[in-house]
Amino acid sequence: MTLSSPYVLKETSVTWVMTQVCLALLPGIAVYTWVIGPAILIQLALASLAALAGEAAMLKIRGKPLNLFLTDGSALLTGWLIALTFPPLSPWWLIVVGTLFAIVVAKQLYGGLGQNPFNPAMIAFAASIVSFPALMSQWPSQDMHLGLVEHLRIVFGLSPHLDSLTAATPLDALKTGLKLGEEAGASVAGLLANAQTFGHVGGRGWEWITLAYLIGGLWLCLRRIITWHVPASFLAAVVVLSGALWLYDPREFANPLFHLFSGGVMLGAFFIATDPVTCASTPRGKLIFGAGCGLLAYVIRVFGGYPDGVAFAVLFLNICAPLISLLTQPPVFGAKGRN
Repeated sequence: MTLSSPYVLKETSVTWVMTQVCLALLPGIAVYTWVIGPAILIQLALASLAALAGEAAMLKIRGKPLNLFLTDGSALLTGWLIALTFPPLSPWWLIVVGTLFAIVVAKQLYGGLGQNPFNPAMIAFAASIVSFPALMSQWPSQDMHLGLVEHLRIVFGLSPHLDSLTAATPLDALKTGLKLGEEAGASVAGLLANAQTFGHVGGRGWEWITLAYLIGGLWLCLRRIITWHVPASFLAAVVVLSGALWLYDPREFANPLFHLFSGGVMLGAFFIATDPVTCASTPRGKLIFGAGCGLLAYVIRVFGGYPDGVAFAVLFLNICAPLISLLTQPPVFGAKGRN
């Protein structure tokens, strides 16, 4: 039997895509809960409620149908990404304010889904870490063994001993240790030997969370929800630059595995930089976009003032995405060059 065009390969929708991405995040959330505790579930609930409330309020003001846009899953996914990038022990109002800022300012004021030039979750992270640097650095200590009630008390400000329960991230500890230990001859190898802080690769327990993100991201690639271009070039850029500097001076620069499995590299490569609205649209453009994110994230992480640079790198490349897409358009069929 001969079929005539057009051919419909499969039925997809925004809701279906967003649901698949949320499902891919579940392994990371499960391991995150196992390593850190139920605080992340509290933050996910707060971010989800704030995202849906902010979306509903703005849709009402703009006269848009609530049911159509609230059920597409985009606001929920933004809330989840914010919760996963913010410290799990941060106060409840910080996650709520950050999520509302992402939905109202970074998304709806630009026209809603598909119109925002910047990744809303990364806008929320960047604005929060600039405005509240102390709160955004309160990551839980790995020695903390608290239950749901204790985590609720911390998040809602009922526990006065938060400082004793928090610690620097491996990236922050490494950068601070090198700066303080220059005269004492401290080296990356010596600092990474501290298993209590750095674990086996990129932070005690965090390497398993990162591995879960990797599994979820590969599943998205296999499901063809995302293409391989952005995550492959993102991770390759981090490996090449970190590997070159590590070979040049292993006392000053950490090895590529540390950079891959610490911070937000894996989450950023598969779940943030691949946002189809804010990244480049062509295959070659995606390779350039991902490589730019990886290179800039590493530069900020190692030489900049912030421990991790994934959010700022993605936002900077968001600015460049339209130009990258324009310059990498394939030639029109039958034409000699770009049209």
